Amino acid sequence: MNAGDDCKQVLLTQADFDGELDAAKAAEQEAHRETCAQCRAVYENLTLVRNALRTDDLYQRAPDSLRAALPRPSPAKPAAKPITHSSWWPISNFGMGAALAAGIALLIAWSDTSDLTDRIVDDHIRALQPGHLWDVESTDRHTVKPWFDGRIDFAPPVKDLADKEFPLKGGRLDYVDGRPVAGLVYEHGHHPIDLLVWPASGTTAEAPIVAMRNGYTIVHWTEGGMVLWAVSDLERGQLVDFVRLWREAN
Repeated sequence: MNAGDDCKQVLLTQADFDGELDAAKAAEQEAHRETCAQCRAVYENLTLVRNALRTDDLYQRAPDSLRAALPRPSPAKPAAKPITHSSWWPISNFGMGAALAAGIALLIAWSDTSDLTDRIVDDHIRALQPGHLWDVESTDRHTVKPWFDGRIDFAPPVKDLADKEFPLKGGRLDYVDGRPVAGLVYEHGHHPIDLLVWPASGTTAEAPIVAMRNGYTIVHWTEGGMVLWAVSDLERGQLVDFVRLWREAN
């Protein structure tokens, strides 16, 4: 194909891949790619790059000999932690999606939660491998919710957000910190959303908190006696919208 023959819709391919188009435009782009080799090739290349970046081959653990040779920090008096940019922000008003998208710079001290965040992102990446995203594939919550009966010792809240452009796609049995949890799978555009659910140790509700890890957005909160973690490669504001809509739904 000559340069003058370039498809005028090729620039929309990136926007479609990133989930920035509305449902109607995304459907038009998907239909267009069926007849446009150039746009189809661009979309396939973007998919290959994203999948390559998710492979474990890109990550190497430092050898024990190197870790042992590193100097250990001397004990020092703990200093007060300054307010700075961090990967975590509490959402004081969850309806302020625009403000959240701009970023809230408030440091929150955490250690165990940070480790759990890393494990949940790793779990999400493993689930993205073919055949691992769901054990039961259905857009009907009355099919997905009963599927967990007998597989876990609690009933996860399953909600239908298809009319909000976040359709339910299925569910799976997953494990977090050695215990079985419910994995609910939603989708926005071409972006899967994992919502991991398990019983909370107490009854106190916790407002949603947002984190970023290696290009993934994570939101976690506690309500209704359940701990909930949402993770996706969606832009932060979009995942925040998903959580807000999920919490408002019956």
